[in-house]
Amino acid sequence: MSKLHQFLSAPADAAKRSGPQDKIVLSSRVRLARNMKGFAFPGWAKKTDRVRACEVIRAAVEALPQMAGALAETMDALSPLDKQILVERHLISREHAAKGAGSSLAMSRDEALCVMINEEDHLRIQCLRPGLQLRDAWVFIDQVDTALEKKLDYAFSPELGYLTACPTNLGTGIRVSAMLHLPALVLAEQINQIIQAVNKLGLAVRGLYGEGTEALGNIFQVSNQMTLGEAEADIVERLNKVVAQIIEHEENHRLTLLEKKPKMVFNHIGRAYGILANAHSISSKEAMNLLSLLRLGLELNLFPGVERALVDELFIITQPAHLQLRFSEKLTAEERDVLRADMVRERLRPVNRPATPPPVPSPPDKPAPP
Repeated sequence: MSKLHQFLSAPADAAKRSGPQDKIVLSSRVRLARNMKGFAFPGWAKKTDRVRACEVIRAAVEALPQMAGALAETMDALSPLDKQILVERHLISREHAAKGAGSSLAMSRDEALCVMINEEDHLRIQCLRPGLQLRDAWVFIDQVDTALEKKLDYAFSPELGYLTACPTNLGTGIRVSAMLHLPALVLAEQINQIIQAVNKLGLAVRGLYGEGTEALGNIFQVSNQMTLGEAEADIVERLNKVVAQIIEHEENHRLTLLEKKPKMVFNHIGRAYGILANAHSISSKEAMNLLSLLRLGLELNLFPGVERALVDELFIITQPAHLQLRFSEKLTAEERDVLRADMVRERLRPVNRPATPPPVPSPPDKPAPP
């Protein structure tokens, strides 16, 4: 077993992490982009310069008190499977997973703080928290950034703020995002209206793995687009308000659907349970979408006595790299689909089919007038 897998929390433990509003908000993330003065941006730098910058930055990051007992590893020391596991846990970006020599990763013991070194920028510092904790994540990462700025000479312009490889990150270099589970808005066909409204507010809505990815499992990421000309604390507050409104819309639509279209809701959840509990081959995409409906059923009390952590763990362990890791040998896509279905069937064996409320009796016929 690699050092990474000994370090990472078990999927069952990761699934039990809880936070405010975590029925709908799966996680909160604040990420800062920073670069070093006197070093070319990673995309332009020669390998020797990237390696030198990486060594300087890594020493400063590992010395942080928040990084006591941390995992620090160069990207070329991680296997492709290790990197994909980190992407599936949302600990690194897909872009960083493609990096090799001259790039590295440092991650705190509790996995709340993760620093990508020489991704698109010299530093991508991110804090991850369960549930809606954007303010707490921001306060924490601001302290880390302040400590690093005392040791590293950041590239900064009085007019433009922090200098970044991509102009869209100029200024504060901050990206604030929340990952939301919005099955009712999808079922009610209201999600596109919500996305359009959020876009008009200058925020972006993306899929499960960020830019250019689809919203598997009815999971959407909402984040700021502008980083220039607005204070970091204001960006956090603005996103916090918008997320609170989306939560309210999702909760209202859950109630409205139950009230006005109960059969449609029970049909979706019942079919999802039926397939997951009985299928003998299932893709990761289908599993994510059906587990999303199972999670909605749990929230609507259709599976009494079943913990939400069971579904949240299945969200993690049914993904391709986690499945590959579990069965250790190299698997084809077809073999993964069969093993995934076997694993889900086994885990759902103690779960009874959804308990739907009894039908409302029809009013008795009125007696015919005499």
